[in-house]
Amino acid sequence: MPVSRCPVAPVLSADPTAPVPEALAYSFTLPARLTSPALARAASREVLRAHGLADLLDPALQAVSELVAVACRFTESTDVYLSLRYRASALRVIAYDSHPRHTHPRLATACETRRRAALRFLSCVCRACGGAWGFDEAREPGGGTRMWATLPSAGARSYGSPPAVSR
Repeated sequence: MPVSRCPVAPVLSADPTAPVPEALAYSFTLPARLTSPALARAASREVLRAHGLADLLDPALQAVSELVAVACRFTESTDVYLSLRYRASALRVIAYDSHPRHTHPRLATACETRRRAALRFLSCVCRACGGAWGFDEAREPGGGTRMWATLPSAGARSYGSPPAVSR
């Protein structure tokens, strides 16, 4: 009887339970095109709904859109990378582009100023949610820039709500 070195396919359960928020971990590679922010929003919308996080849609989709648009604007390659993770009651959105950090201090400062200005709206969204945002050098192979936004679920759920009036 011959012995196969190929593994036997595992039996996968057809568990009908919906994905939970804590299992949200998705990554997308998108073309560096004008249409990519819309594609990223559509995919993110479905992922958030599937994981029971529809109440985070407004700030999350704004963050996704801003990060992907800026990544497409700055990248030197044909694609950008988007990651969505939900951990510790917060949604973390990360976008990577291939634009390297400049070694000349004046060029680095000018480029960081341009990127910060392009992410001005993201800054407002994160502040309104009690979250944080930033960008730095990507640690992954190939380098480039990593931009991120963290949206705590409590703040993101109240995003866009009028402030409480104290009497």
